[in-house]
Amino acid sequence: MAQRHARMTITGTKDRSQVADFRTLPLEEMQAILSRFDNRVNAVLGAMPATKEWCRKALRRGGAPRCPARLRRLSVDVILRYGEDLADLFSEFPDDVLWVQAYDYSVGYQPPDRKDRINELQIKMESMQWTDEWGTRWGHAVGGVGASTVDYPIKDWSQLDDYLAHCIPDPHAPGRLDAALKVLAMHGESKYCAANIHLGLFERMHCLRGMENSFSDLYLYEREAVRLLEALAENLMGLVQEWGKTSVAGIVYSDDWGSQTELMISPEVWRRFFKPHYRRLFDEIHRRGLDVFFHSCGNVMRIIPDLIEIGVDVLDPVQPGAMDINRVAREFGGHISFSGAIDDQRLDDYTPQEVREVVRQAIDALGRPFGNAYLLAPANLVAPTAPFENLRALCEASRLQ
Repeated sequence: MAQRHARMTITGTKDRSQVADFRTLPLEEMQAILSRFDNRVNAVLGAMPATKEWCRKALRRGGAPRCPARLRRLSVDVILRYGEDLADLFSEFPDDVLWVQAYDYSVGYQPPDRKDRINELQIKMESMQWTDEWGTRWGHAVGGVGASTVDYPIKDWSQLDDYLAHCIPDPHAPGRLDAALKVLAMHGESKYCAANIHLGLFERMHCLRGMENSFSDLYLYEREAVRLLEALAENLMGLVQEWGKTSVAGIVYSDDWGSQTELMISPEVWRRFFKPHYRRLFDEIHRRGLDVFFHSCGNVMRIIPDLIEIGVDVLDPVQPGAMDINRVAREFGGHISFSGAIDDQRLDDYTPQEVREVVRQAIDALGRPFGNAYLLAPANLVAPTAPFENLRALCEASRLQ
């Protein structure tokens, strides 16, 4: 969830030599660019043959003619920068697997009658602060990608009873998934769509208590931490149940556990406080016939065996800057499918030929030996500093298998 600070860059028009900072565009024009992009790409996807079943087979390690791709792992800024050029590219190379979400993770659900509605595009493009549906305060700085927490609602455990009684959002609120249902109405039956549940147990915990408190709470305030985690797990279960009523094929559960070098807590503490909740959630996802994607950035090598044990189908991402993809493949290939592995943190620096080579290496390591059970994708959001030529090289290489 940490912000990534990007250089100020130029907008993408048919003539990219025209210098104009996309961040200076009026909000209405930004929205128009995004709408045109979505409309064009959705039209192409809608006209394509159904791909849902072969993607499902690939991710379930049943064999596939090639690795499926999910290359639209982009910050909004990338679309605003490259505009019609990017729409051309994704119309030529449409994704096989689609992530769907109903609202921005840092905002949450906003009922239609909310009077002080948060504009999800505005908060990504301007310096702003806002409070989400959980009571967490967020901030965004111009030039950053994403949002960071700046304040949290449970500052003292004496507030816990009141928070649990009155402040946890209702996962079954009417209309909660409506924005995603529009996408699923277009593609849910023919394309492999995965529902994105951001901010899982640990992420939500430190959004409510602060990161430093959350680490110490597991040791100093075990009873209170357990109560909070139980309530959060029930909320997540409600979201799983609601997504289970839709046409999604999988659920992407997100909890970042890794630093660039290691887990942020000991595996023993992870297993004690979090693993049982994950097992129950993933059992429910499987009971509904859906696949489990576990998203956790960083180095999570020490808990991959646990993730396999509790039923994770796809590990997302294999982050090459934090884990050796060849070691990951050697130790766990055939037991779990993989996603990511294209280093978004290096896309600024690669040449197009280097991008093609990185894609080939990822396919050879994570996909080809295991029946192409690898979702080819950037390891995380691509920033607007990535050269367009590298994005084209990424798309082209995804089909040269």
